[in-house]
Amino acid sequence: MPAQRHDEDLEPPLDTWPSRARRWCRAALAFAILFATLPLASKLFLGGWGFDGAAEIACLCLVAAGYLYYAGRARPSPVPDSATLLGEAIGLAASGETGRGIAVLDEALRLSPRLWQAREYRGQIRLGKPDAAESALQDFTEAIRLAPDEPHLYLLRSHVFTVLGRESSARADLATAARLGRDTGATAEPELNSSWTDRPVD
Repeated sequence: MPAQRHDEDLEPPLDTWPSRARRWCRAALAFAILFATLPLASKLFLGGWGFDGAAEIACLCLVAAGYLYYAGRARPSPVPDSATLLGEAIGLAASGETGRGIAVLDEALRLSPRLWQAREYRGQIRLGKPDAAESALQDFTEAIRLAPDEPHLYLLRSHVFTVLGRESSARADLATAARLGRDTGATAEPELNSSWTDRPVD
């Protein structure tokens, strides 16, 4: 049988410092009250004011209690950055969890409404859902409004226009993508992710 581990060998919990700070805060507050009441106790029981310096010590203990109270407060969970949320959403969508991927992108847009990449990825995910072309069109249109110089966004929206049977709008977006591609020296190619659009919907 494996030897039992002693308590001191166990890894301390992550909240050791906040827990200790709260305990020390209570102890410091108790000492502050104790030293503050010593002169009064001396007057009541010994008939005279004593314990010189007790008030100063009580003030120091009170200051220490305030600091420890602040230090021991629970820290809020860190807010994930946009890149982290986008990476998580892409991973979820690639594994077939498109519903959760869209939920993560919704959260990314709540935190950063001007994050056009989140609308781009959400539109691509929605292309794999039945009867979601209009929603994808809205996402790509808003992404273009936020980033009008990105040629691949026009290619993506052109694809949606084709799905919806709006050929003239599709040709216009293709022309815009080609023009922007020439201006930037980039080759504009569709970036539809087949691993998202071909997977079953949650």
